[in-house]
Amino acid sequence: NYTDSYDYYFSTESPKEYCETLQVPYMEIFLPILYATMFLVGIIGNSILMGALVFKLGARRLIDIIIINLAASDFIFLLTLPFWVDQEIWLGVWRSGSFLCKGSSYIISVNMYCSVFLLTCMSGDRYLAIMHPTVARKVRTRFYTNGLCTCIWLLSCLLGLPTLLSRELRQYNDQPYCAQVELTQAQRTVSLVILILAFFFPLVSILTFYCSITKKLCMHYQKSGKHDKKLRKSIKIVFIVVAAFVFSWIPYNIFKLLAIISDLQDLKPPSCFPYVLAQAGMEVSSPFAFANSCANPFIYYCFDGYIRRTISRCLCPWMKVHSVGSSSDAMDTRTNFSLSTFIHGEDAIRKRRHSVSF
Repeated sequence: NYTDSYDYYFSTESPKEYCETLQVPYMEIFLPILYATMFLVGIIGNSILMGALVFKLGARRLIDIIIINLAASDFIFLLTLPFWVDQEIWLGVWRSGSFLCKGSSYIISVNMYCSVFLLTCMSGDRYLAIMHPTVARKVRTRFYTNGLCTCIWLLSCLLGLPTLLSRELRQYNDQPYCAQVELTQAQRTVSLVILILAFFFPLVSILTFYCSITKKLCMHYQKSGKHDKKLRKSIKIVFIVVAAFVFSWIPYNIFKLLAIISDLQDLKPPSCFPYVLAQAGMEVSSPFAFANSCANPFIYYCFDGYIRRTISRCLCPWMKVHSVGSSSDAMDTRTNFSLSTFIHGEDAIRKRRHSVSF
């Protein structure tokens, strides 16, 4: 049976044609149902999220600009899912034409890079707001935020070009399949470098930013000696956002990394294990990666009170939504201010102690 791993495909013209692929049972039934569900839930969720933030009355938070762009990226990607549903139903046969074969694969690649970079900027924004408020006041402006999002879209579109150029519609047994052409050794090396620099490096940055933030939040909680529920909730939100992203994308990209590395080697029987493992792993883990696009609106709705109230006002404008003021509007309001005050208060104390010692 023909199998497709979306972002990366092992051509049957390579030496790996001698390796017998591992067929994951019931995927031809499970994937169409799952992708169709993701499409319906994700389109509705991201549409509501974008509409609520775009048409919100009054000023928006700077971080909302990043959230809108992230939702737009997920929305565009979700529009391609019906074509993948059709492919799975027809056991790999691509009936949507050459243009959509290239375009759908390209959009998936752009969505992954755009999501990674936007989440990196979101974590960097929170890091600056809490750890370096003086710098943050200079760079955290709507002009810089909009410019940064524009650069992210351009960079993501550029990084997705290798996927666009390497995809084509091929005939196997008189049936059309959306396949990736055989890559040269240099192209495989470039794919490996792009994956490391454009995914794993930003991921390390995200984890570094959030670990630093969490450390300061814990220090503030211990120093204050109070059971501050808002600070504990902020820590919880941070871990949930990071955990959702890691759970969704890490497995797929680890198998993708294994796929590229194994493709750089001359694999022949009985050395087919890396190839078989990578192909099966990507097939199983790709739904988790795709699920992140429909999960994000629910994460923000459940754990960000500001977005929850904004969506509630958008859906039910005639209902009075309970509001407790700006002090509960997520991390970049009360938490940022109180923690920044705490950090700079400690700095001032250290400076006074240093001057007294002289």
